[in-house]
Amino acid sequence: MAISGKIRNFILQSSMIRKMFEEGLELKRKYGEEKVFDFSLGNPDVPPPDSFQKELERVVEETIPGKHNYMPNAGYPATREAVAQSLRDIHGVEITGENVVMTCGAGGALNVIFKTILDPEEEVIVPTPCFVEYGFYVDNAGGVIKFVSSDETFGLDLLSVERAINEKTKAILINSPNNPTGRVYDEKTVHALGNLLKEKSKERGRPIFLVSDEPYREIVYDGVRVPSVFGAYENSIIATSYSKSLSLAGERIGYLAVHPRCEGVEELMAGLILCNRMLGFVNAPALMQRVITRIPRATVDVKIYERKRNALYQMLKEAGYNCVRPEGAFYLFPRSPIEDDRAFVEILKKHLILAVPGSAFLGPGYFRLAYCVSDRTIEGAREGFCAALREALQ
Repeated sequence: MAISGKIRNFILQSSMIRKMFEEGLELKRKYGEEKVFDFSLGNPDVPPPDSFQKELERVVEETIPGKHNYMPNAGYPATREAVAQSLRDIHGVEITGENVVMTCGAGGALNVIFKTILDPEEEVIVPTPCFVEYGFYVDNAGGVIKFVSSDETFGLDLLSVERAINEKTKAILINSPNNPTGRVYDEKTVHALGNLLKEKSKERGRPIFLVSDEPYREIVYDGVRVPSVFGAYENSIIATSYSKSLSLAGERIGYLAVHPRCEGVEELMAGLILCNRMLGFVNAPALMQRVITRIPRATVDVKIYERKRNALYQMLKEAGYNCVRPEGAFYLFPRSPIEDDRAFVEILKKHLILAVPGSAFLGPGYFRLAYCVSDRTIEGAREGFCAALREALQ
Protein backbone atom coordinates (compact mmCIF):
# COMPACT_ATOMS: atom_id res chain seq x y z
CA MET A 1 0.00 0.00 0.00
CA ALA A 2 1.67 3.20 -1.20
CA ILE A 3 -0.39 5.59 0.93
CA SER A 4 -2.23 5.47 4.24
CA GLY A 5 -5.82 4.32 4.42
CA LYS A 6 -6.81 7.70 5.81
CA ILE A 7 -5.36 9.58 2.85
CA ARG A 8 -6.95 7.11 0.44
CA ASN A 9 -10.31 7.93 2.05
CA PHE A 10 -9.59 11.67 1.87
CA ILE A 11 -8.83 11.35 -1.85
CA LEU A 12 -12.26 9.81 -2.35
CA GLN A 13 -13.90 12.60 -0.37
CA SER A 14 -12.19 15.41 -2.28
CA SER A 15 -12.08 13.90 -5.75
CA MET A 16 -15.33 15.28 -7.20
CA ILE A 17 -14.16 18.80 -8.11
CA ARG A 18 -10.87 17.41 -9.43
CA LYS A 19 -12.79 14.74 -11.34
CA MET A 20 -15.07 17.33 -12.97
CA PHE A 21 -12.05 19.43 -13.91
CA GLU A 22 -10.29 16.47 -15.55
CA GLU A 23 -13.44 15.35 -17.35
CA GLY A 24 -13.90 18.91 -18.55
CA LEU A 25 -10.45 18.88 -20.13
CA GLU A 26 -11.38 15.70 -21.98
CA LEU A 27 -14.69 17.15 -23.18
CA LYS A 28 -12.93 20.28 -24.40
CA ARG A 29 -10.44 18.18 -26.35
CA LYS A 30 -13.26 16.17 -27.86
CA TYR A 31 -15.81 18.88 -28.71
CA GLY A 32 -13.74 22.08 -28.68
CA GLU A 33 -13.34 24.50 -25.77
CA GLU A 34 -15.99 26.91 -27.07
CA LYS A 35 -18.68 24.19 -26.93
CA VAL A 36 -18.08 23.12 -23.31
CA PHE A 37 -19.52 25.26 -20.51
CA ASP A 38 -17.40 24.83 -17.40
CA PHE A 39 -18.85 26.06 -14.08
CA SER A 40 -16.85 23.64 -11.94
CA LEU A 41 -13.99 25.69 -10.48
CA GLY A 42 -14.02 28.85 -8.37
CA ASN A 43 -11.06 30.24 -10.29
CA PRO A 44 -11.47 34.04 -10.60
CA ASP A 45 -11.79 35.29 -14.19
CA VAL A 46 -12.02 39.00 -13.36
CA PRO A 47 -8.53 40.54 -13.70
CA PRO A 48 -6.77 42.15 -10.72
CA PRO A 49 -7.29 45.93 -10.46
CA ASP A 50 -4.90 48.26 -12.27
CA SER A 51 -3.51 49.40 -8.92
CA PHE A 52 -2.21 45.89 -8.26
CA GLN A 53 -0.41 45.72 -11.60
CA LYS A 54 1.17 49.14 -11.05
CA GLU A 55 2.39 48.34 -7.55
CA LEU A 56 3.66 44.92 -8.61
CA GLU A 57 5.73 46.50 -11.36
CA ARG A 58 7.12 49.07 -8.91
CA VAL A 59 8.09 46.39 -6.41
CA VAL A 60 9.76 44.26 -9.07
CA GLU A 61 11.77 47.25 -10.34
CA GLU A 62 12.86 48.52 -6.92
CA THR A 63 16.32 47.79 -5.58
CA ILE A 64 15.74 46.69 -1.98
CA PRO A 65 18.40 45.04 0.21
CA GLY A 66 17.36 41.47 1.01
CA LYS A 67 14.42 41.73 -1.36
CA HIS A 68 13.97 37.96 -1.61
CA ASN A 69 15.29 36.97 1.83
CA TYR A 70 13.46 35.45 4.75
CA MET A 71 11.56 37.92 6.86
CA PRO A 72 9.99 37.51 10.34
CA ASN A 73 7.72 34.47 10.21
CA ALA A 74 4.67 36.60 10.91
CA GLY A 75 5.45 38.79 7.89
CA TYR A 76 6.96 42.21 7.24
CA PRO A 77 6.05 44.62 10.08
CA ALA A 78 4.92 47.24 7.55
CA THR A 79 2.62 44.72 5.83
CA ARG A 80 1.11 43.57 9.12
CA GLU A 81 0.47 47.18 10.13
CA ALA A 82 -1.12 48.04 6.77
CA VAL A 83 -3.44 45.04 7.15
CA ALA A 84 -4.21 46.04 10.74
CA GLN A 85 -5.16 49.55 9.59
CA SER A 86 -7.61 48.09 7.08
CA LEU A 87 -9.06 45.87 9.81
CA ARG A 88 -9.50 48.87 12.10
CA ASP A 89 -11.44 50.59 9.33
CA ILE A 90 -13.64 47.54 8.67
CA HIS A 91 -14.26 46.24 12.19
CA GLY A 92 -13.89 49.32 14.38
CA VAL A 93 -11.54 47.42 16.71
CA GLU A 94 -8.14 48.81 17.76
CA ILE A 95 -6.12 45.96 16.34
CA THR A 96 -2.40 46.40 15.62
CA GLY A 97 0.07 44.59 13.40
CA GLU A 98 1.06 42.51 16.43
CA ASN A 99 -2.25 40.66 16.05
CA VAL A 100 -1.76 39.83 12.36
CA VAL A 101 0.17 36.97 10.76
CA MET A 102 0.71 36.96 6.99
CA THR A 103 0.02 33.49 5.58
CA CYS A 104 0.07 31.41 2.42
CA GLY A 105 -3.57 32.07 1.61
CA ALA A 106 -6.65 31.36 3.72
CA GLY A 107 -5.98 27.62 3.59
CA GLY A 108 -2.58 28.23 5.16
CA ALA A 109 -4.17 30.50 7.76
CA LEU A 110 -6.75 27.89 8.77
CA ASN A 111 -4.13 25.16 9.07
CA VAL A 112 -2.02 27.42 11.27
CA ILE A 113 -5.02 28.31 13.45
CA PHE A 114 -6.11 24.72 14.03
CA LYS A 115 -2.55 23.49 14.62
CA THR A 116 -2.23 26.18 17.29
CA ILE A 117 -5.49 25.80 19.18
CA LEU A 118 -6.43 22.11 18.95
CA ASP A 119 -5.43 19.29 21.25
CA PRO A 120 -6.06 15.74 19.98
CA GLU A 121 -9.76 14.85 19.63
CA GLU A 122 -10.99 18.38 20.32
CA GLU A 123 -13.87 19.34 18.05
CA VAL A 124 -14.55 22.07 15.52
CA ILE A 125 -18.20 22.69 14.62
CA VAL A 126 -18.89 23.61 10.98
CA PRO A 127 -22.27 24.43 9.37
CA THR A 128 -23.00 22.68 6.07
CA PRO A 129 -22.92 22.99 3.10
CA CYS A 130 -19.25 23.88 3.31
CA PHE A 131 -15.85 23.61 1.68
CA VAL A 132 -14.96 19.93 2.08
CA GLU A 133 -11.27 20.53 2.83
CA TYR A 134 -12.14 22.03 6.22
CA GLY A 135 -12.25 18.46 7.49
CA PHE A 136 -8.71 17.84 6.28
CA TYR A 137 -7.42 21.01 7.94
CA VAL A 138 -8.90 20.01 11.29
CA ASP A 139 -7.59 16.46 10.93
CA ASN A 140 -4.10 17.83 10.18
CA ALA A 141 -4.11 19.23 13.72
CA GLY A 142 -5.44 16.02 15.29
CA GLY A 143 -8.91 17.47 15.81
CA VAL A 144 -12.36 16.19 14.90
CA ILE A 145 -14.77 18.08 12.67
CA LYS A 146 -18.44 18.08 13.64
CA PHE A 147 -20.92 19.14 10.97
CA VAL A 148 -24.27 20.79 11.70
CA SER A 149 -27.07 21.58 9.28
CA SER A 150 -28.00 25.07 8.12
CA ASP A 151 -31.59 26.23 7.74
CA GLU A 152 -33.61 25.89 4.54
CA THR A 153 -32.15 29.10 3.06
CA PHE A 154 -28.58 28.16 4.10
CA GLY A 155 -28.64 30.55 7.05
CA LEU A 156 -26.93 29.70 10.34
CA ASP A 157 -29.07 27.40 12.50
CA LEU A 158 -28.11 28.49 16.01
CA LEU A 159 -30.11 25.72 17.67
CA SER A 160 -28.12 23.10 15.73
CA VAL A 161 -24.89 24.81 16.77
CA GLU A 162 -25.94 24.93 20.42
CA ARG A 163 -26.89 21.24 20.44
CA ALA A 164 -23.50 20.32 18.96
CA ILE A 165 -21.46 22.10 21.64
CA ASN A 166 -19.98 19.81 24.28
CA GLU A 167 -16.91 19.52 26.51
CA LYS A 168 -14.71 18.72 23.51
CA THR A 169 -15.75 21.77 21.48
CA LYS A 170 -12.81 24.10 20.84
CA ALA A 171 -14.04 26.24 17.95
CA ILE A 172 -16.84 27.11 15.56
CA LEU A 173 -15.80 27.68 11.95
CA ILE A 174 -18.04 29.84 9.77
CA ASN A 175 -17.67 30.96 6.16
CA SER A 176 -19.61 34.05 5.10
CA PRO A 177 -20.05 34.82 2.23
CA ASN A 178 -20.32 31.09 1.85
CA ASN A 179 -18.83 28.62 -0.56
CA PRO A 180 -20.88 26.94 -2.07
CA THR A 181 -24.14 28.80 -1.35
CA GLY A 182 -23.24 32.49 -1.58
CA ARG A 183 -25.14 33.12 1.68
CA VAL A 184 -24.09 35.98 3.97
CA TYR A 185 -24.95 35.64 7.67
CA ASP A 186 -26.71 38.79 8.87
CA GLU A 187 -25.59 40.92 11.80
CA LYS A 188 -28.34 39.73 14.13
CA THR A 189 -27.33 36.11 13.59
CA VAL A 190 -23.61 36.76 14.03
CA HIS A 191 -24.19 38.65 17.29
CA ALA A 192 -26.51 35.88 18.51
CA LEU A 193 -23.75 33.37 17.77
CA GLY A 194 -21.30 35.54 19.70
CA ASN A 195 -23.66 35.66 22.69
CA LEU A 196 -24.11 31.88 22.55
CA LEU A 197 -20.35 31.34 22.57
CA LYS A 198 -19.89 33.79 25.46
CA GLU A 199 -22.43 31.83 27.49
CA LYS A 200 -20.96 28.43 26.66
CA SER A 201 -17.38 29.61 27.24
CA LYS A 202 -18.37 30.94 30.66
CA GLU A 203 -20.08 27.66 31.57
CA ARG A 204 -16.97 25.68 30.62
CA GLY A 205 -14.41 28.05 32.09
CA ARG A 206 -12.40 28.28 28.86
CA PRO A 207 -13.01 29.95 25.53
CA ILE A 208 -14.65 28.47 22.48
CA PHE A 209 -13.04 30.22 19.52
CA LEU A 210 -15.02 31.66 16.63
CA VAL A 211 -12.97 31.19 13.46
CA SER A 212 -14.26 33.11 10.45
CA ASP A 213 -13.07 32.14 6.95
CA GLU A 214 -13.55 35.34 4.91
CA PRO A 215 -11.92 35.20 1.45
CA TYR A 216 -15.15 36.45 -0.16
CA ARG A 217 -15.83 39.34 2.27
CA GLU A 218 -15.46 42.02 -0.43
CA ILE A 219 -17.55 40.16 -3.02
CA VAL A 220 -21.12 41.04 -1.98
CA TYR A 221 -24.11 42.46 -3.85
CA ASP A 222 -27.25 44.56 -3.51
CA GLY A 223 -25.86 46.62 -0.63
CA VAL A 224 -25.41 43.55 1.59
CA ARG A 225 -22.95 44.07 4.46
CA VAL A 226 -20.81 41.32 5.96
CA PRO A 227 -21.02 41.68 9.76
CA SER A 228 -17.87 41.86 11.87
CA VAL A 229 -17.10 38.82 13.99
CA PHE A 230 -14.72 41.05 15.95
CA GLY A 231 -17.69 43.26 16.78
CA ALA A 232 -19.70 40.26 17.96
CA TYR A 233 -17.24 38.18 19.97
CA GLU A 234 -13.79 38.78 21.45
CA ASN A 235 -12.47 35.21 21.22
CA SER A 236 -12.53 35.37 17.44
CA ILE A 237 -9.94 34.79 14.73
CA ILE A 238 -10.23 35.77 11.07
CA ALA A 239 -8.64 33.78 8.24
CA THR A 240 -8.69 35.28 4.78
CA SER A 241 -6.81 35.76 1.53
CA TYR A 242 -6.51 38.04 -1.47
CA SER A 243 -7.28 35.13 -3.83
CA LYS A 244 -10.79 36.34 -4.60
CA SER A 245 -10.81 40.04 -3.71
CA LEU A 246 -7.75 40.73 -5.88
CA SER A 247 -7.94 37.65 -8.17
CA LEU A 248 -4.61 36.37 -6.86
CA ALA A 249 -5.50 32.73 -6.26
CA GLY A 250 -2.16 31.48 -7.57
CA GLU A 251 -0.07 33.86 -5.49
CA ARG A 252 -1.04 32.29 -2.12
CA ILE A 253 -1.16 35.47 -0.09
CA GLY A 254 -3.45 35.93 2.89
CA TYR A 255 -3.42 36.52 6.62
CA LEU A 256 -4.94 35.63 9.94
CA ALA A 257 -5.96 38.20 12.54
CA VAL A 258 -6.80 37.75 16.21
CA HIS A 259 -9.12 40.00 18.20
CA PRO A 260 -6.82 42.12 20.44
CA ARG A 261 -8.92 41.25 23.51
CA CYS A 262 -8.96 37.51 22.82
CA GLU A 263 -8.26 35.46 25.94
CA GLY A 264 -4.55 34.59 26.19
CA VAL A 265 -3.82 36.66 23.10
CA GLU A 266 -0.04 36.95 23.61
CA GLU A 267 0.45 33.20 23.98
CA LEU A 268 -1.96 32.58 21.11
CA MET A 269 0.01 34.88 18.79
CA ALA A 270 3.26 33.16 19.76
CA GLY A 271 1.71 29.81 18.91
CA LEU A 272 0.36 31.02 15.58
CA ILE A 273 3.73 32.45 14.54
CA LEU A 274 5.49 29.23 15.52
CA CYS A 275 2.98 27.07 13.64
CA ASN A 276 3.32 29.22 10.52
CA ARG A 277 6.95 28.07 10.44
CA MET A 278 6.37 24.58 11.86
CA LEU A 279 3.87 23.62 9.15
CA GLY A 280 6.39 24.46 6.45
CA PHE A 281 4.86 27.70 5.20
CA VAL A 282 7.75 29.60 6.91
CA ASN A 283 6.38 32.94 5.70
CA ALA A 284 4.02 34.37 3.12
CA PRO A 285 5.51 35.28 -0.31
CA ALA A 286 7.80 38.29 -0.04
CA LEU A 287 6.86 40.14 -3.25
CA MET A 288 3.14 39.79 -2.59
CA GLN A 289 3.56 41.10 0.95
CA ARG A 290 5.33 44.19 -0.39
CA VAL A 291 2.53 44.82 -2.88
CA ILE A 292 -0.24 44.30 -0.31
CA THR A 293 1.45 46.81 2.00
CA ARG A 294 0.63 49.49 -0.56
CA ILE A 295 -2.93 48.46 -1.52
CA PRO A 296 -4.49 46.55 1.42
CA ARG A 297 -8.05 47.71 0.58
CA ALA A 298 -7.96 47.37 -3.22
CA THR A 299 -10.46 44.98 -4.85
CA VAL A 300 -11.51 43.72 -8.23
CA ASP A 301 -14.57 45.27 -9.89
CA VAL A 302 -17.31 43.43 -7.98
CA LYS A 303 -19.99 44.77 -10.33
CA ILE A 304 -18.69 42.37 -12.98
CA TYR A 305 -19.47 39.42 -10.73
CA GLU A 306 -22.83 40.93 -9.83
CA ARG A 307 -23.74 41.15 -13.50
CA LYS A 308 -22.72 37.52 -14.04
CA ARG A 309 -24.72 36.44 -11.00
CA ASN A 310 -27.81 38.24 -12.26
CA ALA A 311 -27.51 36.72 -15.72
CA LEU A 312 -27.06 33.13 -14.54
CA TYR A 313 -29.66 33.38 -11.78
CA GLN A 314 -32.27 34.81 -14.16
CA MET A 315 -31.49 32.14 -16.74
CA LEU A 316 -31.95 29.32 -14.25
CA LYS A 317 -35.17 30.75 -12.84
CA GLU A 318 -36.62 31.15 -16.33
CA ALA A 319 -35.65 27.57 -17.13
CA GLY A 320 -37.51 26.31 -14.05
CA TYR A 321 -34.75 25.68 -11.51
CA ASN A 322 -35.25 26.30 -7.79
CA CYS A 323 -32.42 28.49 -6.53
CA VAL A 324 -31.74 30.84 -3.58
CA ARG A 325 -30.35 34.14 -4.86
CA PRO A 326 -26.76 34.41 -3.55
CA GLU A 327 -25.77 37.53 -1.62
CA GLY A 328 -22.04 37.16 -2.10
CA ALA A 329 -19.10 35.08 -3.38
CA PHE A 330 -19.41 33.80 -6.97
CA TYR A 331 -21.44 30.61 -6.68
CA LEU A 332 -25.02 29.56 -7.27
CA PHE A 333 -26.32 26.50 -5.44
CA PRO A 334 -29.54 25.42 -7.17
CA ARG A 335 -31.65 22.49 -6.03
CA SER A 336 -31.24 19.41 -8.19
CA PRO A 337 -34.50 18.56 -10.01
CA ILE A 338 -33.96 14.93 -8.99
CA GLU A 339 -32.94 13.61 -5.59
CA ASP A 340 -29.62 12.22 -6.79
CA ASP A 341 -27.50 15.34 -7.37
CA ARG A 342 -24.60 13.29 -8.74
CA ALA A 343 -26.87 11.75 -11.34
CA PHE A 344 -28.14 15.18 -12.37
CA VAL A 345 -24.59 16.50 -12.75
CA GLU A 346 -24.01 13.59 -15.13
CA ILE A 347 -27.07 14.69 -17.13
CA LEU A 348 -25.68 18.22 -17.30
CA LYS A 349 -22.39 16.80 -18.53
CA LYS A 350 -24.20 15.09 -21.42
CA HIS A 351 -25.22 18.61 -22.45
CA LEU A 352 -21.59 19.77 -22.09
CA ILE A 353 -22.20 21.66 -18.84
CA LEU A 354 -19.78 21.03 -15.99
CA ALA A 355 -21.07 21.50 -12.43
CA VAL A 356 -20.20 20.03 -9.04
CA PRO A 357 -22.74 17.95 -7.08
CA GLY A 358 -23.82 19.46 -3.79
CA SER A 359 -22.89 16.25 -1.97
CA ALA A 360 -19.25 17.24 -2.58
CA PHE A 361 -19.96 20.12 -0.16
CA LEU A 362 -22.10 18.06 2.23
CA GLY A 363 -25.18 19.58 0.59
CA PRO A 364 -26.86 16.63 -1.15
CA GLY A 365 -29.77 17.41 -3.44
CA TYR A 366 -28.11 20.55 -4.86
CA PHE A 367 -25.36 21.38 -7.33
CA ARG A 368 -22.82 24.19 -7.45
CA LEU A 369 -22.19 26.53 -10.35
CA ALA A 370 -19.19 28.88 -10.24
CA TYR A 371 -20.07 31.97 -12.27
CA CYS A 372 -16.56 33.43 -12.27
CA VAL A 373 -16.56 32.51 -15.95
CA SER A 374 -16.88 34.33 -19.26
CA ASP A 375 -20.19 35.83 -20.35
CA ARG A 376 -19.98 33.51 -23.37
CA THR A 377 -19.95 30.49 -21.02
CA ILE A 378 -23.04 31.71 -19.17
CA GLU A 379 -25.08 32.56 -22.26
CA GLY A 380 -23.88 29.53 -24.19
CA ALA A 381 -25.15 27.15 -21.50
CA ARG A 382 -28.77 28.34 -21.72
CA GLU A 383 -29.99 25.63 -24.07
CA GLY A 384 -28.12 22.91 -22.19
CA PHE A 385 -29.63 23.87 -18.82
CA CYS A 386 -33.11 23.74 -20.30
CA ALA A 387 -32.50 20.41 -22.05
CA ALA A 388 -30.96 18.84 -18.91
CA LEU A 389 -33.96 19.85 -16.81
CA ARG A 390 -36.37 18.35 -19.35
CA GLU A 391 -34.39 15.13 -19.46
CA ALA A 392 -34.23 14.86 -15.67
CA LEU A 393 -38.00 15.27 -15.31
CA GLN A 394 -38.97 12.76 -18.00
